[in-house]
Amino acid sequence: MTAPADTHDTIRVQGARENNLKNVSVELPKRRLTVFTGVSGSGKSSLVFGTIAAESQRMINETYSAFVQGFMPSLARPDVDVLEGLTTAIIVDQERMGANARSTVGTVTDANAMLRILFSRLGQPHVGSPQAFSFNIPSVAGKGAITVGNKTEVREFSQLGGMCPRCEGMGTVSDIDLTQLFDDSKSLAEGAITIPGYTADGWGVRIYSESGFFDPAKPIRDYTEQERQDFLYKEPTKVKISGINLTVEGLVPKVQKSMLSKDVDAMQPHIRAFVERAVTFAPCPECGGTRLSEGARSSKIAAISIADACAMQITDLSDWVRSLDEPSVAPLLKNLQHLLDSFVDIGLGYLSLDRASGTLSGGEAQRTKMIRHLGSSLTDVTYVFDEPTVGLHPHDIQRMNELLQQLRDKGNTVLVVEHKPEAIAIADHVVDLGPRAGSQGGEVVFEGTIEALRASGTLTGRHLDDRARLKESVRSASGALEVRGASEHNLQGVDVDIPLGVLVVVTGVAGSGKSSLIHGSVAPREGVVSVDQGAIRGSRRSNPATYTGMLEPIRKAFAKANGVKPALFSANSEGACPNCNGAGVIYTDLGVMAGVSTVCEVCEGRRFDASVLEYTLGGRDISEVLAMPVAEAERFFAEGEAKLPAAHAILDRLSDVGLGYLTIGQPLTTLSGGERQRLKLATHMGEKGGVYVLDEPTTGLHLADVEQLLGLLDRLVDSGKSVIVIEHHQAVMAHADWIIDLGPGAGHDGGRIVFEGTPSELVAQRSTLTGEHLARYVGA
Repeated sequence: MTAPADTHDTIRVQGARENNLKNVSVELPKRRLTVFTGVSGSGKSSLVFGTIAAESQRMINETYSAFVQGFMPSLARPDVDVLEGLTTAIIVDQERMGANARSTVGTVTDANAMLRILFSRLGQPHVGSPQAFSFNIPSVAGKGAITVGNKTEVREFSQLGGMCPRCEGMGTVSDIDLTQLFDDSKSLAEGAITIPGYTADGWGVRIYSESGFFDPAKPIRDYTEQERQDFLYKEPTKVKISGINLTVEGLVPKVQKSMLSKDVDAMQPHIRAFVERAVTFAPCPECGGTRLSEGARSSKIAAISIADACAMQITDLSDWVRSLDEPSVAPLLKNLQHLLDSFVDIGLGYLSLDRASGTLSGGEAQRTKMIRHLGSSLTDVTYVFDEPTVGLHPHDIQRMNELLQQLRDKGNTVLVVEHKPEAIAIADHVVDLGPRAGSQGGEVVFEGTIEALRASGTLTGRHLDDRARLKESVRSASGALEVRGASEHNLQGVDVDIPLGVLVVVTGVAGSGKSSLIHGSVAPREGVVSVDQGAIRGSRRSNPATYTGMLEPIRKAFAKANGVKPALFSANSEGACPNCNGAGVIYTDLGVMAGVSTVCEVCEGRRFDASVLEYTLGGRDISEVLAMPVAEAERFFAEGEAKLPAAHAILDRLSDVGLGYLTIGQPLTTLSGGERQRLKLATHMGEKGGVYVLDEPTTGLHLADVEQLLGLLDRLVDSGKSVIVIEHHQAVMAHADWIIDLGPGAGHDGGRIVFEGTPSELVAQRSTLTGEHLARYVGA
C-alpha cells in the first residue's frame, strides 16, 4: 500500500499569468531533471523564476518572524491560480556577484574564512586570531574610562586585524590625474579648467578669478609653486565677490566633494566619463595589492603566507593544501580541500581566491554559487539554474551536465532554463514554451521526453539537431590589427595579427585568456566598438525606447501632429499620471513585510495622464505606441501619417538583432544578459566604428535565432566592418572566416595561441580541444 506522502511526486502549476504567460498549466516530476526550452522571450524565466521559484522563496520567508523578514528581500506573490507540491527552491542564477569592492572569490565561498583559521593555528610567527588575517578588519587601539556601579576605572581596548592601513583593505589606492582637470597652457580666463560644468564665464571659474589669489590672465604653467599649491589644494577660505560671501578652496578637494564622492553609476554620462578618465587606480605600494597588513603577510606555513595562498591559481592551492599533514587541524583541511576540489571539478580551477567577485562573468558567477551546493547533504530541494552552460567551451559542458545529474541523483528536483542541445539532451523531462516570443509566446507547446520533442514539430524540436556546415569559401582580410607582447592576466606574451574586414572568432576553454586578449588589447583602441553583456545603466523607468534615443523623435512627432509640447509625451515629465508619477504602478512599503506593487488605478498602468492619451498619431495614443512590440512598431512608423524615418531606422536595427518581440516600453530591468547585449549592439550599429567586438552574442539565443545572428554578422562584415566575436557556439565557429584558438588549458595552463587559421584547417588538424569538438559538430 502506497503511503499518502509518496503520492506528492509532482509540482503542479495551474493558471500562471506572470508577464506574458497565458494561463499556463504544467505538472513537473519531482526528483528529475527538467529542462525548459523556447525562444528568448517565450516565457521560460517567467514560469521557472518568476512563478515557481519566487513563490517557493516567498512562502519560506513567511515562516520567519516579522523581525527577521525585515532583513530579507521582499518578494511579491506571483500571478498564478494554483501552485502545489513546491519544495524549498535554491536559485543559482547569472546575476553578477559582489557589487562590494571588498568581495572576492574567497570571501563569497568561505574559502578565506577557512584559510584564516588555518593560518591562525599553524602560521609562524603566530600573529593572532583569525581576524588578524582578515583584510576587512582594521587594527585599532584605544583607552577610556568606564563606570561600573560607583567605581570608575580606565580600560584599554585593542583589536588586531589584517587590514592594510594604507589602502584600508581595498588593495588599490586612487589618485587624480591632474592633466584631466586643467590645461596648463591656458589661463583661467581662457578656459583652463576642463572639468564638466566649468566654463570660462561660469560661477565656478569666476570665484577663482575674482578671489584675488590668482591672476586670471596668467597661464597655469606660469604659476609660482605657492600659487599652484593654492590652486590645487587650498584650504576652504572665505572671500567676498560682488558683495557676496563665498568660499574658495583648491580644485582637487572641490572635485572630490562634488563628483568623486558620488555613486559613479548614478552620474550623468558626460560626468561619469570625466570621472573614469580623471581617477586612476594603482596597486597599494604598502601591501602590493594583497589588501593585508605586514603582520598578516609575515606569518607563513611551509614558506607560504595567506597572501601567497590567495594569489595562487586554485588548482595549485588545492595541491598545496593536500600536501599539508597536520592532524591537529585535519577536519579543517578536509573541508578546505573539498571546497577547492569543487572549484576544479566545476571548471573554475583557473581562478584565484583574491580575484574580485565583481569581475566574474555571469557564467563564472553562477558556477561559483553552485559550489556551495555540491557538497550539501540536503535532499528533496528544487535547484533552479539559468543557462548554466553560458561561457562554457563544449569540452566543459559535459562536466557541467555531470554536476547537474549528481544533484538530481541525490534526490533533488533540478529545473534548468537552457538553449544548448548538449545540455537539453540530458533532460528527463522537457517543457517547451512558445510558439514565439513576447505576446506571441507564453504557452506550453510541448511536454515530454527528448525523443518526443524531436518529433513534435515545435520550433525547438525542428532545430534541435541543426548543425552548421563549414563555409565553402572564406573572405580575404583587408588588413590586420597587430597585438604584440600581450601579458594581461594569464596571457604569456601573446603576439597575434587579427585580420580585418572578416568575421574573426576567438575560442578556447573558459579561462584560457580570450577576454584578456580581446578586451585588454583590442577593445580600448580607437575606432573599436565593444559590446558586452554588462548591466545597462538605468532605472526601472528606462526602456528600449529611452535607451536607444527613439523616444525623442516619437515625442516630437506626437507634439507636431497635435500642436502641443513634446514634454507632455514623457512619463517622466509633464505628461506623467499624477497618481503614480508616471511609474504605472503604486509601490506600497509594508515595513518588515514584503512590499506590494499594484497597477495604478487611475492610469491602469498606462503611465500617462488621461488628457495626454486624447492626443494620437496614426490613430494610436502614446501608451499604445509604447506597448507595441518592436516588429509591430517598425511597421507602424514605416508609412502613413505615423511615418517617422528616425524611429524606423532604430526599430529596424532592433529587429535585425533579434529583438522584434520586445515591447519598446518594457523596463530595462526585466531584460536578460543576452537581450541587453543585443540592445547595445543595435544602438552601436548606428555608429561609425570600423571594428566590432562581441562577447558571446549567442547567450540567451534559441537554436532558431542563431541563424539570424549569423546573418546579422555577415551583413556587418559585408558592409565594411570588421567583426571579432568571443564565442563557444560551434555554429558561429563554423561560420567564421578566421579562428584564433587560445589554450591549451585554463589559467597558467592557457594564455597561448594554439591555432590560427580557417575553420576548415582547424577541423582538418584536430590539434586542439576546439578542433576536436568542432569536427564532431560538423560531422567531419
